Amino acid sequence: MQHRALLCCVALCLGASFAAAANAEPRLLSPDDYYQLVDLTDPQVAPDGSQVAYVVTESDRTADARKDSIWVVAWDGSQRRRLTGADSANTPRFSPDGRYLSFLSERPADSPAQIWVLDLHGGEARQLTHTNGDISSYAWSPDGKRMVVVTAKGDQPAAKTPQPMVIQDYHFKADEEGYLTAANHRHLYLVDVESGAQSTLTTAAEYDDSGAAWSPDGTLLAYVSNHDKEPDRTGSDEIYLIEPREGATPRKLATVYSPNSQHLAFSADGKSLSLLQGREPKYNAYIADRLAVVTLSDGSVRPLSDKLDQQVSSPTLNADGSIDFMVEDGGFAYVSRIDMGTGKIERRSPQNLTALHIASGKGHSVMVGTTDSVAPELFAIEDGAARRLTTQNEAALADIKLGSVEDIHFKSRDGTQIQGQLLKPPSYVAGHRYPTILWIHGGPNGQDQHELINSGYSPSLERQLFAAQGYVVLGVNYRGSTGRGKAFQESIQADWGHKEVEDLLAGVDYVVAKGIADPAKLGIGGWSYGGILTDYTIASDTRFKAAISGAGSGDQSGMYGLDQYALQWNSEIGAPWKNTALYLKISYPFFHADRIHTPTLFMGGDKDFNVPIAGSEQMYFALRTLRVPAELVVYPGEFHVFTRPSFLKDRAERYIAWYAKYLKDAS
Repeated sequence: MQHRALLCCVALCLGASFAAAANAEPRLLSPDDYYQLVDLTDPQVAPDGSQVAYVVTESDRTADARKDSIWVVAWDGSQRRRLTGADSANTPRFSPDGRYLSFLSERPADSPAQIWVLDLHGGEARQLTHTNGDISSYAWSPDGKRMVVVTAKGDQPAAKTPQPMVIQDYHFKADEEGYLTAANHRHLYLVDVESGAQSTLTTAAEYDDSGAAWSPDGTLLAYVSNHDKEPDRTGSDEIYLIEPREGATPRKLATVYSPNSQHLAFSADGKSLSLLQGREPKYNAYIADRLAVVTLSDGSVRPLSDKLDQQVSSPTLNADGSIDFMVEDGGFAYVSRIDMGTGKIERRSPQNLTALHIASGKGHSVMVGTTDSVAPELFAIEDGAARRLTTQNEAALADIKLGSVEDIHFKSRDGTQIQGQLLKPPSYVAGHRYPTILWIHGGPNGQDQHELINSGYSPSLERQLFAAQGYVVLGVNYRGSTGRGKAFQESIQADWGHKEVEDLLAGVDYVVAKGIADPAKLGIGGWSYGGILTDYTIASDTRFKAAISGAGSGDQSGMYGLDQYALQWNSEIGAPWKNTALYLKISYPFFHADRIHTPTLFMGGDKDFNVPIAGSEQMYFALRTLRVPAELVVYPGEFHVFTRPSFLKDRAERYIAWYAKYLKDAS
């Protein structure tokens, strides 16, 4: 079989790389390491608990692209092997009997991803679907004979020539998806696993349907939709039930405020459904998801995790009726378990390991975990401890000397207790003052946590990169961040650039007072809301000698209708013609750009609909008009989160050069 030969190759390559790393001299992290570190996501436990499938995302230097592959590892950590080849593949799902593993793959590249099914007993994968639309999710039926597939334009041929986009929806654009028309609406389809025959399950073209989950006996499907006249205005999820047959009529079960990412799962007895709840639309940017359960008989919704007062995510149902989920808390994310009957909550993963993704099956629980010095790996969770299953990033980090991270606590201007992280360079010597960079996390719905990740919004790798250049790096979990409860998170609602800036400056004051930061060599920067807060902060305080504003904005009125946050603008800030004074208040970096004297590097992707590049262009032009040193770097073809490896490296090199010019080279 191919798999055995591949396993031997992997083992030999890893053994050789570990041996080479063991003999190498310690070195510092560099931008080229963006090519070396991989990301692990989407773990899936086999039905019998014998093995775990997961996705590895790595950089292909030749193709200049990030590519996904599917790997499996035995529960005891042995027999780790790669299942898919050169074609990118993700979203692995075991069949209920464990014989087959399905996945999504674009074959050929740049075509819509299709579902492929691989017989784990041997043989090549076969293509199951032939849809023209992008498949956003899918799930096996309990008997393994069918799949429910969520896709857009599943029954329409692809247009041969570009067509005008007719836009009618309230929410009309999204990062990566682009402009949204009726063709973007997703619906549910049933696919026969043996023949590949497809039938339509939900048919209302004006609505979006998603998040489909099977009942244990396979007689019902639950899914998320919203059948209001203008569903994008409500900030709500409507939960529907439908029989899995063509022509069936859906029944609305319940309505809840939309969470960050809805997740439905039936209880083992099929009488209830677990889900996530968000908060009312004016708090759309500060949603701390809560776990709840809805009873199928009457649609009543009962909260499960409210006593935590913390953000929860990634719920996964266990055979005994309990639910595992992740909790964000004070710079960490850990795995907890809740009993659906009693509501009792117990922590399951260790304190020193940050959970990124979790999965459960056959009494086994796994997590993708990371620390300040360990890049993502797969761990088995056993009795509150974590047993490592993979070494995907071990060779890449073996010869790198990283900076040390410590938690810090200090008070903001109004006495609020703030938590942050201080990263010291590998060469740090106590008693010396260092050039210091305040590197701000995005969101604001997120937190600086103990991790080392080469993906997404996480600024952890960037901080280590700065530390390797000899900087002390400060991270602050300012108000608006998760991990500190509902009140802390919602305290900046409709008051942007105020309390967050006070918290950030208090962190800088703290490291200066401790004799760590050189007050004459302070830098600041961040991406997304971190870039926005950079603009706010340099318009509030002139002490910073260099700034980097990535995917940021200063004129918030200029973002109205330009970005993807339709619900947030009208629900939290209101219409500009009614709340002009508020828009001017939260746009002070642009309308008071003459207060800015910090040389600033602005950056972004030209296809970003999250925080469009126009936000950086406006601030860049303002500073150039004022003759403040400024530079604008636009990356073609990139969305809000960059994926092209050469651009990730280029961006890192520009970070280093900009700070060196103003924090090291300047006298």
